[in-house]
Amino acid sequence: MEFSTYQSKAGEVLIRQVEPEDFPRLIELNSRAFPLLSEENVVWSVRQLHNHLKVFPAGQLVAVIDGRIVGAVASLIIKADRDPYRQHTYAGITDGGYFHNHDPSGDTLYGADVYVDPDDQGKGIGAALYEARRVLCKRLNLRRILAGGRLAGYAAMAAELTPEEYVQKVKDGKIRDNVLSFQLREGFVARGILRNYITDPVSLNHASLIEWLNPDYVETEPSSKVRIACVQYQVRKIDSFEDFANQVEYWVETAADYRSDFVLFPEFFTVQLLSFIEPLSSIQGIRRLSTDFTAPFIELMSGLSQKYGLYIIGGSHPVEEDGKLYNKCLIFDPEGRYIAQPKLHITPSEKRYWGISGGSELIVLPTPKAKIAVQICYDVEFPEATRYLADQGVDILFVPYCCDDRHAQLRVRYCAQARAIENQIFVATAGVIGNLPSVPAMDIHYGQAAVFTPSDFEFARDGIQAIADSNVETLLVTDIDTGDLYRSRASGSVTPRLDRRTDLFDCKVKLKNLDTSIELTDAPEIKLPK
Repeated sequence: MEFSTYQSKAGEVLIRQVEPEDFPRLIELNSRAFPLLSEENVVWSVRQLHNHLKVFPAGQLVAVIDGRIVGAVASLIIKADRDPYRQHTYAGITDGGYFHNHDPSGDTLYGADVYVDPDDQGKGIGAALYEARRVLCKRLNLRRILAGGRLAGYAAMAAELTPEEYVQKVKDGKIRDNVLSFQLREGFVARGILRNYITDPVSLNHASLIEWLNPDYVETEPSSKVRIACVQYQVRKIDSFEDFANQVEYWVETAADYRSDFVLFPEFFTVQLLSFIEPLSSIQGIRRLSTDFTAPFIELMSGLSQKYGLYIIGGSHPVEEDGKLYNKCLIFDPEGRYIAQPKLHITPSEKRYWGISGGSELIVLPTPKAKIAVQICYDVEFPEATRYLADQGVDILFVPYCCDDRHAQLRVRYCAQARAIENQIFVATAGVIGNLPSVPAMDIHYGQAAVFTPSDFEFARDGIQAIADSNVETLLVTDIDTGDLYRSRASGSVTPRLDRRTDLFDCKVKLKNLDTSIELTDAPEIKLPK
């Protein structure tokens, strides 16, 4: 774990990143530091602290002296753009304290909280935390630090002074405010007054908007553009694994020629491999596909991702574990490593024909371009799973599917569009087309690859970024801009991520991997069968 040390009147202060084991102490410390806010129930909860670590672990820091946590800061990144001093509330700028609106592409580090144990205040611990925050701002090359500092002594002088007059007297040194005076000493500048910022009796809900400009900031123009390729894959009879490998490589090579960052294959496209072996029953065939072809499939896709330098969303493939068969999407990174996302919700036909079992994990994969996740076909018809992924910061959801007719395909399409609008994310879909007469349960298919967006001014008409002609073997290539997502989430015509009634509706999660992330696995060395 990374840490830094500072000297204080209380001795050496170690600054490190928050760990889940710290949560009980942080809640206790937060309540002790802000007893009046505790009475108003405006202190951290375990769920909020847990989400802070999910979305921006580097911004959550604690100060430790002799093994005891004595202070902490909580931060997130926002996009201030051309209006950094706009009016806002604490709940709005922090998404109710959950930091769901954390924007990795933003330009401003927002100080959501800083607190020190009352027994240790005045010893330089707060100064060490502020310095650690400045170091973080410089390391991330952010333009500034912004924060709303409650006017801790304003209530006592409200009859005599306006908030602006109060702040000016503090700046002139005529009045001492425990919060603002300290912040001014730390190099911050008061830029204005935030009204109704937070429910706080000592400030009458007023805060000063303070700013620290990063002197080392270097102007950059990071690209938020992402290019996605969706393969409308036609299954047809083949004579060998090599035929399959050639067909797959053609699409990966084409996606790479178009400089795609991600290429998405459909669900169960590997069932094509059963067309060159002896006829089997549906359950025998799917087991054979798992036992004989999982290893060579992994080697093939791992090699292609390395060769062409892009992420491959490997449709789905049956994988046997502990005697159970799962429908898994293998996601390969440009280094050839992979992780597997199981399908959670199994259709009646999958259970009946193949004996597929549902998984219990949802995986979020951070990439240099965006945070991504996969929901396989039927999974996207269940909104709570997508909402959970969106809460973990997912920008792009990939949905490989395998549908037999138009009714089934439209269920996937309409639900994918709904998930994009509800959660303000991009949803990319790709389905199998063609037929395999010799393979049971893979008779006919209906597919229409598409990329869906939220429905607002930043996005394409009808919330459809791109869509292919149905049932034609093709590659759908399109560009999306994750910056549009963050602008829409913060200031769109509607802001569903900010306007959720979490006081009325609460989603309980019982996933096997509650941290939503799994380490990438190196692909084994395997000889491809001919």
